[in-house]
Amino acid sequence: MLENIKVLCHSSIRVQKEKVIYIDPFKIIENCNDADIIFITHDHYDHYSEEDIEKIRKESTLIIVPEPMGEKVLNNGFTKENVIEVSPNKKYEVKGIEFETVPAYNINKQFHPKENNWVGYIIELDNVKYYIAGDTDITEENKKVKCDVAFVPVGGTYTMDFEEAATLANELKSKIAVPTHYGSVVGKKEDATNFINLLNPEIEGKILMK
Repeated sequence: MLENIKVLCHSSIRVQKEKVIYIDPFKIIENCNDADIIFITHDHYDHYSEEDIEKIRKESTLIIVPEPMGEKVLNNGFTKENVIEVSPNKKYEVKGIEFETVPAYNINKQFHPKENNWVGYIIELDNVKYYIAGDTDITEENKKVKCDVAFVPVGGTYTMDFEEAATLANELKSKIAVPTHYGSVVGKKEDATNFINLLNPEIEGKILMK
């Protein structure tokens, strides 16, 4: 289920299957210009980086963003045909790929207000559902997510810490749980290891960040 999937840095994920997909590209090392689809969870600099998007986009690249970001992306040179604006709690299909949006917000912090309508994504690829939580705490909405693989932030400060992330992962009962949002802007490598150590035995914890 994790074949050809990498956590590149922080919350930046690259998926190479039938399509090349990036989620929240950040600190991309090389100009590869190979993205078929880019998913953006919200507009903080470590998730929406125009500099890094330039390194992966090509003429046909589609970019999927929360609705409040539509104008910003158009101003960055994307055409209307290549921009898909999404809202929380909706289902979509793009280039044959089905996905749905899950609200991503803070409960006890002010960094990611619910009213901003920022999102996480459940993306279905090869009959596997991948949940990319975005920057979030444990919420009533994300506790109901059904997925096979969960990518959850563990670094604390702006999101869940590793204990909270493990609580959510155990609630979701996914087959695999992958820690993100550590090792760069916030959070330490130990947060990822501690997260995995708190997972229920039936959930496989995998560290994908090199």
